Amino acid sequence: MTAALPAWIICVAATAGVIARPFRWPEAIWAVTGAVLLVAFGLLPVGSALGAVAEGTDVYLFLTGMMLLSETARAEGLFDWVAAAAVNHAHASSARLFALVYGAGVIVTTFLSNDATAVVLTPAVYAAARKSGAEPLPLLFACALVANAASFVLPISNPANLVLYGGHMPPLGAWLRSFALPSLVSIVATFLALRLIERRSLRRACRRDVDRPALSRAGRAALLGIIATALLLMAVSAFDRPLGLPTCLAGAATALTVSLMARRSPATVIGAISWSVLPLVAGLFVLVEALDRTGVVGALARALGDAARGSEQFAAAGAGTIVAFGSNLINNLPAGLIASTAIDQAHAPRLVVDGLLIGVDLGPNLSVTGSLATILWLSAIRREGEEIGFWRFLKVGATTMPPALLVALGARLLIG
Repeated sequence: MTAALPAWIICVAATAGVIARPFRWPEAIWAVTGAVLLVAFGLLPVGSALGAVAEGTDVYLFLTGMMLLSETARAEGLFDWVAAAAVNHAHASSARLFALVYGAGVIVTTFLSNDATAVVLTPAVYAAARKSGAEPLPLLFACALVANAASFVLPISNPANLVLYGGHMPPLGAWLRSFALPSLVSIVATFLALRLIERRSLRRACRRDVDRPALSRAGRAALLGIIATALLLMAVSAFDRPLGLPTCLAGAATALTVSLMARRSPATVIGAISWSVLPLVAGLFVLVEALDRTGVVGALARALGDAARGSEQFAAAGAGTIVAFGSNLINNLPAGLIASTAIDQAHAPRLVVDGLLIGVDLGPNLSVTGSLATILWLSAIRREGEEIGFWRFLKVGATTMPPALLVALGARLLIG
């Protein structure tokens, strides 16, 4: 118990650094520094810290594969090609372009994950905004918010889903019965709220027709690689297997094949990737391990079990709401890890687990550091010269997340 307070202080300080980014230092610096301090002060054994880092192996592999796919597509002009198609289909309407972007985000998130929307779709959307002359922020916010709003359509739509359910992922039919309606109302509510917020910007006309660049043979190969990866993830998910290694292999194979076709060194793609996201995730895993050792997870498990025995509906709604807001304090990936451990210890019923999942997936739309997908999105837009701070995102998130969370949890309780 004597070590619990210092561990809490370091974890809170590290999390605050990730959120606030003092001196504009990357988020990874604060998470890794917190992890190192926990070990240096003897608050967390080296073996436990290394074990926590190892727990994230599947996530690191998954992100590596997605970043390889994204950078390969960028290098071959696939994003510019997609952007031109979107602009021409918008027929000079910023509002129509916004709807096209949001719809594309639903599809990419559903079949490739919310991280793919952040990494793969966001650059294409920024390119579309640039080509059309439309205000970029509404389109970029659409990418960020739909990545979380649609992240529980399928189990593969968010790696946090696999973390939360662990080795007891429900069959696809049972999943759809639980989440089809909550996903639908979440997607619609988020769209309507964001559309309302950005209505002034979306009144502006944009360019009607832009030149659509020809897609090279290597560019077509990159597109096929992304489609093949989506099909692979669907197949792997059907067998309830980890997604990290297949995604990494698919991304590496696509990058290598396309580089050979384009007669370009694969090192060019590898060097252009923002690798700092991997130590960020590793640091978050270590922070969660430290919190677990303070006894916080055991206390949460007891509270969750007591609430579920009193009323499953109340426990599902309450736990889902708490974890939704809590995910913005520690990121939803470690929040999912904590919730998963608490679920196992409390033997929580399915309805409560589903409520927690909705909170873990949808809650991060409140703040820019709430989910890994949003941090990846932030990294993607920084590469394009855009900067959205914590308070700017919170202003949008405070309007869009609570109503979507309310209707999604309500829909799940209605199903029973």
